[in-house]
Amino acid sequence: MTATPLRVGLIGYGLAGSVFHAPLIAATEGLALDSVVTSSPERQEQARAEFPDVTLAAGPEELFERAAELDLIVIASPNRTHVPLATAALKAGLPVVVDKPVAGTAAEARALAALADEQGLLLSVFQNRRWDNDFLTLRRLLADGELGDAWRFESRFERWRPQLKGGWRESGDPAEIGGLLYDLGSHVVDQALVLFGPVTEVYAETDVRRPGAETDDDTFIALTHASGVRSHLHVSATAAQLGPRFRVLGSRAGYVKYGLDPQEAALREGSRPGTTADWGAEDESLWGRIGSGESPLSGGGRPVPTLPGDYPAYYAAVADALRGAGPNPVTALEAAAALDVLEAARRSAREKVTVTL
Repeated sequence: MTATPLRVGLIGYGLAGSVFHAPLIAATEGLALDSVVTSSPERQEQARAEFPDVTLAAGPEELFERAAELDLIVIASPNRTHVPLATAALKAGLPVVVDKPVAGTAAEARALAALADEQGLLLSVFQNRRWDNDFLTLRRLLADGELGDAWRFESRFERWRPQLKGGWRESGDPAEIGGLLYDLGSHVVDQALVLFGPVTEVYAETDVRRPGAETDDDTFIALTHASGVRSHLHVSATAAQLGPRFRVLGSRAGYVKYGLDPQEAALREGSRPGTTADWGAEDESLWGRIGSGESPLSGGGRPVPTLPGDYPAYYAAVADALRGAGPNPVTALEAAAALDVLEAARRSAREKVTVTL
């Protein structure tokens, strides 16, 4: 017999909710998108057009009042709302998925983790870029020993957006938890921790480059891992020339990969997982290269087939965890460890010091 799908309430239908969460939830076997919360008439109309059977609500309280009818709450609203909404959902007896960053501080993230434990409920953080194609490929290369001992990890998440877009992500109000350090920085720091483990030292530089910008839009973070690996992480909205997404140097070889995982672009364009056999795959021309002693740009090394990206794997793992068939794919304590690093980076940039963790 097929199990009854778990009913999901989604709070927020902006970029995160409409482009990422709703399509991925709808594509996951064992999950059903039951409700969407948005106060915007335009976004309500959009949600209804894309998911005709969904129940619309103007505020999250409507979902908490229906807690007995739901099996999971997904929080894809602005960063400043993550902690209060996750707290309310857990107290209502509902498991929760929260978009990154789960909170503004590591202490808040750990408090949420403790509350979830007290309630006996799942609390998971949407770190979808653990399922990027290049990251999955790099994890395999490291696990197979193809690079030897990893020495240096360079990661760039760069964009060329010289004009401000507006909105809370670019707000200078600390309560909004905006800026690239906590936005794209949440991804690159999480990836570094997954690959190379805990961090002992953090150094950072944050800049506000664009006219009228209120918060960081060009940021660099240097990490020293307890394992001895050094990570250099770049996030920018002002990169006129984009560098490699990954450059990883080891005792045996190095791996260089350009270009972003194609899944976000596909989701933005309306493609959906499960409707195409090559979801998450990229063209051979974009494969990274592995080798030693030569530049990949001049043909050095050999191409490495990039594994398909797999964002759907996150919600499939959430569904398994809710049914007791697997672990939480990203815990709040893992997210708290990344927030420790982000807080240290913010202090490092402000005080111009290296911070020891």
